[in-house]
Amino acid sequence: MRGLHLTADLHHCQCDAAWLLDAARLGVACSDAAQAAGLQVVGELVHSFPPSAHGPGGVTTTLLLAESHLCVHTWPEQRAVTLDVYVCNFGGDHSAKAQALMGTLLALFLPQRTERHQLQRGTIATTFTPTP
Repeated sequence: MRGLHLTADLHHCQCDAAWLLDAARLGVACSDAAQAAGLQVVGELVHSFPPSAHGPGGVTTTLLLAESHLCVHTWPEQRAVTLDVYVCNFGGDHSAKAQALMGTLLALFLPQRTERHQLQRGTIATTFTPTP
């Protein structure tokens, strides 16, 4: 279960508004970015939220990767995005692929300010002892 979990909160994104509003377009861009990074997309779900009193509805794109997942959530009324990339490193180290995917998405949204976090998750046990 060893892996790398990357998150980023993007503020004041300068990208074309379509990247914050168009679920289908964002889904394709995320899938293309994941594949370009060398990750295998095995499932995808995109969802558009309806407009509210605060402004246009955002979108959520989630990719199920053979290596784990990517989630993107947009808030067009705030020109904000959250990114979540997790890769397990069981069959090999996919950390550089996760970093490449994150870099591509940061370049897509063009945030003026970014809060990034990185977490190394889990270890590989040499033996397994079931818990009673």
